[in-house]
Amino acid sequence: MPDTWADLDPTPHREHRHDLFLQDSTTDFPAVAVPFLRAALDAGDTAVIATRDPLARELADALGPDDRLLVMARQDVYRTRTPAALTALRKLADERAAHGGRVRVIGETDFGPTPRHWLEWQRYEAVVNEALRDRPLWGLCLYDTNRLADEVVEAGLRTHPDLVDARRRWANPDYLEPADFLRSLPVPEEPLEGTAPLLAVDDVSDFIGLRHTVGRLLGGLGGVADLVEDLHLAIDEMTSNAVRHGGPPVALRLWGSADRVVCRISDSGPGMDDPFAGYGPAHGSDLSRGGMGLWLARQLCDHVDVIDEGAGLTVRLATALR
Repeated sequence: MPDTWADLDPTPHREHRHDLFLQDSTTDFPAVAVPFLRAALDAGDTAVIATRDPLARELADALGPDDRLLVMARQDVYRTRTPAALTALRKLADERAAHGGRVRVIGETDFGPTPRHWLEWQRYEAVVNEALRDRPLWGLCLYDTNRLADEVVEAGLRTHPDLVDARRRWANPDYLEPADFLRSLPVPEEPLEGTAPLLAVDDVSDFIGLRHTVGRLLGGLGGVADLVEDLHLAIDEMTSNAVRHGGPPVALRLWGSADRVVCRISDSGPGMDDPFAGYGPAHGSDLSRGGMGLWLARQLCDHVDVIDEGAGLTVRLATALR
């Protein structure tokens, strides 16, 4: 596609794009990726490679040395938790926009080892369409259908507005609006919730006492200290949010095992129908206005589920302790 990438972008410095390439044994990703990145360099923009090796090296070798070509470790872009990945991409796009340029990224998301991990990154692939919509960034995602589970590929077809192959780029007929996709995802089961909780509080009234009790119980589980501290802070933030913004009573349930903790915080308020909540500060860059609790929790915990079933709001936090 070496002669068409520039023509396919009528708004080269204004509009975020999020394309998908499905690779199987019959397709040649470098034949698409190299012209895509070359068009960025020819336009004076930044080209970024964030894939597994040896593909990253192959693409970089084909393009040759260029100060505007960045080869980034995949984990430096697709951080352990999704809000950090969004922050990294925002920062990258903003740095280039300050110089009047755009960023093109060849990305290969690390979906993780289990369906529970996949879900977080499936959410991310939808959220990125909203979170980066005003950034000058064009992402081309590689999905290797020989490596990824069918449900991950299916989610990719719901979260990328456009598809690409070696010959053309076209509107994806299976694409769903991000909010609709996020609302369609099931709330995953947490098996620990079927066991007896370590702590059950039906009406949080002594907030400071609860904080100390949760800290003592978490400390007794013997997990990695930093992970325990992060989870404790997230529980504290979400309980405070429920007391401050939800309706009473606020309830808390805490479950723990040798390697995992799950916590549910529920209020009886009006709920919150915002599937994008917590993927950035609620008030943007003005952190003085607050609104960071859920955003902070998503960065501190492996999994955060916001559950609104019409009778208050529940936030469920889950983290591995080792």
